[in-house]
Parts: sequence; C-alpha cells; structure tokens
Amino acid sequence: QVHLVESGGGLVQAGGSLRLSCAASSRTISSYDMAWLRQAPGKDREFVATIAWSGSSTFYADSVKGRFTISRDNAKMYLQMNSLTPEDTAVYYCAARYYEGYYSSKPKLANYDYWGQGTQVTVST
Repeated sequence: QVHLVESGGGLVQAGGSLRLSCAASSRTISSYDMAWLRQAPGKDREFVATIAWSGSSTFYADSVKGRFTISRDNAKMYLQMNSLTPEDTAVYYCAARYYEGYYSSKPKLANYDYWGQGTQVTVST
C-alpha cells in the first residue's frame, strides 16, 4: 500500500508561483510512473503532467507547457508552477501507477493504483 500526501497548495496572486510536493508515506515511489492531475469546480479531472518512473520521460498538458515543471526523486514528486493564472485554480492530485514495462503519458485514470487526497490551489486576479 502506498499512501500519497500532497502539500504546497495555497492562495497566490496571478503571475505568482507555487511548488507542490507529493510524498509517499509508506514506501518509495521509485517503481511508479507518477502524475499530477487537477479538478476545477464543475469540471472533469484533467492531466496536468506525468513523469516516468525513471524520470526520463515527461508529459505536459498544453495549458501548462512552459509554465509548469514536473520532477521527482525516489521519495517525492514535485510540480513547480510559475506564471499562474486564475484558470489554474483547482484541487491538484498526485497519482501513482506501478511501472509495468512501458510508460504511458496519459493512461486511463482507472489505471492509477494510488491517489493523494488533493491540495487546493487558488489563483486570484
């Protein structure tokens, strides 16, 4: 069992930055492909960025390319968010998918084995 805990969310003005972290409380995440997703009120959960277990491959949603950076080590995953806009306001979730021999940049949400509880990011104008 892997228990994921997000941190780093909060309230920030447009143009500002935040750094989210996702930690695994019970074991390392070195064997897992990881992802950040977000869900705004009234909208579906959407991919923000994903990263392979090795860190060698990443994916970014078009809406965050050039502004967000996903990274990881054996214990944590990070999302550096710069140039934030009100459209980035959402609950941000981290998710882990056990590596099964191939990396998928946007797997089905049901294929993720573990989810965090989410952290709220609010960007004000």
